[in-house]
Amino acid sequence: MIHTTSRVLVSGLREHVGQTVSVSGWVNTLRLQRKMQFVVVRDHTGMVQVTHKRGGEGDEIETALEGLTPESAVRVTGRVVDNPIVSLGGLELVPEQVEVLNRAETPLPIDEHTGLEQRLDWRFLDVRKRPAAQLLFAVQTTLEQGMREYAYSQGCTEMHTPKLMGTASESGAEVFKLGYFDRAAYLAQSPQFFKQMAIAAGIDKVFEIGPVFRAEPSFTSRHATEFTGVDVELAWITDVEDVMAFEEQMLTHAIRKVADAHGEAIRETFGMETTVPTTPFPRITMAEAQQILRAKGWDPEGAKEDLDPEGERGIAEHIREAKGHEFVFITHYPTSIRPFYHMRPACQPDLTLSFDLLWQGLEITTGAQREHRHHVLVKQAAEKDMSAEPLQDYLNAFRHGCPPHGGLGMGLGRVLMVMLGLESIREATFLFRGPNRLTP
Repeated sequence: MIHTTSRVLVSGLREHVGQTVSVSGWVNTLRLQRKMQFVVVRDHTGMVQVTHKRGGEGDEIETALEGLTPESAVRVTGRVVDNPIVSLGGLELVPEQVEVLNRAETPLPIDEHTGLEQRLDWRFLDVRKRPAAQLLFAVQTTLEQGMREYAYSQGCTEMHTPKLMGTASESGAEVFKLGYFDRAAYLAQSPQFFKQMAIAAGIDKVFEIGPVFRAEPSFTSRHATEFTGVDVELAWITDVEDVMAFEEQMLTHAIRKVADAHGEAIRETFGMETTVPTTPFPRITMAEAQQILRAKGWDPEGAKEDLDPEGERGIAEHIREAKGHEFVFITHYPTSIRPFYHMRPACQPDLTLSFDLLWQGLEITTGAQREHRHHVLVKQAAEKDMSAEPLQDYLNAFRHGCPPHGGLGMGLGRVLMVMLGLESIREATFLFRGPNRLTP
């Protein structure tokens, strides 16, 4: 038995020509001919051809290769040989030992023609077999790293807030209820109240990247019942502009990092250019946005208070033509469609100091300056017919000197969708959760 040498990744084989190395990976394809056996082995960095001349009776390598199936996990130890005829990097591996670590059952349940829903049923195979899916998670990692880097550079503290709540948060709608010993608990639909408590706790700037739960029976390409939220809250702000400035800098930093690390791979795999946006991003008020859209025939009855997806795409198109920018902040949403804790300008109590950020027409963020005065919060909650009793813990955070503050919540999956040009948030998530999917 040959002593297994340490593993070399396929991408590093060129540096080992003439040496004996070990490659670990999956069987990508098999061509078992009368005189020769060709097996392509794939790891997460690329593919290599294993070439073996049959030795007949007693040839252990021939027997091992003959018994392989596509996607079997193998460890092949052999000599790296320069062979310009081989299309895969001009290299081949001549095996000295083949270990079948886990033989894959056959046939495989999915192939390149399988539809999305069935691919999601076999997501581990789907991700393993498609370089595009592998790239997605590498991009996600770099994107998060870039956001964290920026947040840390601005003096933010990373917090971990509870996902279990004793009362239904924010509105009482769209929350999942679950049994909690002898009473009910709810899954947090946002870390909103908790990050505001962190501000009241004297932590100057906070952020969290964590799970968010929404009990909306939405079957669109951009909704999920559990997703990863990027949340930020900043104390001692002068106005909501401080929050928007923070977000555009954070996104620009993160997108630049992705462009540097993966720009070329994204272009090749997804056909998308990773363009670093210029700052500041354009800003437009909700009233202006509606005026522009209605002039083009959107919402002819003039009944819509909020922008629907069509309106969001329309305003993004307008900004792209007028300003040459992919991003736009829509600001000053009406009070009626915003939560009670959004601050209202003294001169226009029917509006809120809030915003949504659209990227190529998809809403990726909601943010606002928060109301930090206890008596105003109580009044605004009452106006929305919310009982103060379940809100008591939250309201208490504002009774003893909470500073002015504001923040934002961003959907990580939606950012990836736009960045990589994906059709659905199902593809931008490792294991998607929706109204009809709780598995695998």
